[in-house]
Amino acid sequence: MPRISVIIPTFNEAGIIADALRSLPPDSRLECIVVDGGSTDDTVVRARPIADRLLVTGAGRARQMNAGAGAAKGEVLLFLHADTRLPAGAPEEVIRAMENPGVVGGAFRLAIDSPRRILRWISAAANLRSRLTRVPYGDQGIFVRRSVFESLGGFPDLPLMEDLEFSRRLKGAGRTVLLPAFVRTAARRWEREGVWHVTLRNRLFVLLYFSGVSPARLARRYRPIR
Repeated sequence: MPRISVIIPTFNEAGIIADALRSLPPDSRLECIVVDGGSTDDTVVRARPIADRLLVTGAGRARQMNAGAGAAKGEVLLFLHADTRLPAGAPEEVIRAMENPGVVGGAFRLAIDSPRRILRWISAAANLRSRLTRVPYGDQGIFVRRSVFESLGGFPDLPLMEDLEFSRRLKGAGRTVLLPAFVRTAARRWEREGVWHVTLRNRLFVLLYFSGVSPARLARRYRPIR
């Protein structure tokens, strides 16, 4: 049976990292790697006793995820945000999908962890977009065959949009799947910055990126949520 390496990039996530690691489905096929980007809080201290491996790199989510992939032992790599939770049956779902040799990777459906109706609509819209375009975003728990990840050169070293660009490249490498199970991601950015502000800002950033605006310029407008 293939082994799955779950790679979690962190930066100042002391408040949630222990819960994130303990929430992973108990499964001997899972390896958990935390890659910290130079946190100034207790993220590393709290993650070290729980993670299978803990790495410290320079800041930058793409750089951190690539470092985690380089240290991983699994045949399948699953990239997970610190504020996103996998469903209980995640290992089985991923392994079942990867039993098809034509599948190069995929992601889960998204559920925003909030009872607010507007956020349920946003989740539904994100899932429809992912199903139609086959280009999931990072908060959906992107997974990929290790061999394919290496052939694509990993995540592009961008300060923003690294997940979008990688998903586009993955789509070009072969068949991708959107699993029926849902990951649950925290609503903290929407709650803190406003639902409409975050939603419209995200759509605008994607349009600007495809129009040629550099990720570095976009990143200067993107506030961290810690």
